[in-house]
Amino acid sequence: MNASGLEIRQSSASSWGSGTGQRKMAVVSKYIDTSTCIGCKACEVACQEWNDLHIVPTAQVGTYQTMPTLDANYWNLIKFREVEADGNFSWLMRKDQCMHCADPGCLKACPAPGAIVQYENGIVDVNPDACIGCKMCQTGCPFDVPRYAARTDKMAKCTLCVDRVQVGLEPACIKACPTGCLHFGTKDDMKALAESRIEQLKANGFAQAAVYDPPGVGGTTVITVLSHGDHPEWYGLPKDPHVPTGVRFWKSVLRPVGVIAFAAAFFAMVGHYLTYGPKKPKGSDEKRGEGPV
Repeated sequence: MNASGLEIRQSSASSWGSGTGQRKMAVVSKYIDTSTCIGCKACEVACQEWNDLHIVPTAQVGTYQTMPTLDANYWNLIKFREVEADGNFSWLMRKDQCMHCADPGCLKACPAPGAIVQYENGIVDVNPDACIGCKMCQTGCPFDVPRYAARTDKMAKCTLCVDRVQVGLEPACIKACPTGCLHFGTKDDMKALAESRIEQLKANGFAQAAVYDPPGVGGTTVITVLSHGDHPEWYGLPKDPHVPTGVRFWKSVLRPVGVIAFAAAFFAMVGHYLTYGPKKPKGSDEKRGEGPV
């Protein structure tokens, strides 16, 4: 999806960024409270319908989870996880989707100009017209989110319903949630709401409750309330996600060096031409002087 009306903060395969800074926008955020999620999957259905995604065949594998994992045609998945700790059993549910990182590894890894963009409001989007289906974005995402669609030879993921957001509507999944598990607003407002909920959970006996907004990726546009905040892995979340070092080195060092080297070679060639003129074939001067006596 390409939201042409939104200011772009940064774009893939751009060494020095592409934002103009002309239109400032508040960073938006999706709030997910795992402690009030009932696993009804209304958000899954809303996502499929609004984004007109194709039906993906499912199979019963002994869990209430719709799919084993995300798919190019399934961007929003409620994960059901059973955890036993200190003799207590917990049935944990979490909405799995793109986290829309402030420092997106998918964008850094992507070699196609403009295939992945981050808008000024924080949403990270895939532009299918520019995507080359190389799957490099998968290597840069610490949350294992982007998926390859063989039918279209493109990558796909949650867009945070950017088409709805840019006209002042909330994402479809949030509109469909019946329990108040999901909310949408500015990042500051959603963080305040999350902190308030954490205080409630701690007062109710969940001493390790915490907000999942990992600094290793610059924070995320999707912030999550965890009752067991000291164990994000119980919910299928990495403890300390980071953009892979190799991807960051490629983006920050190798790509700019390559651009500089190419520019230096080009200007050296132009300088040589202006100084010495075009290269002449060997012996051309002698042949030019030959003729009948």
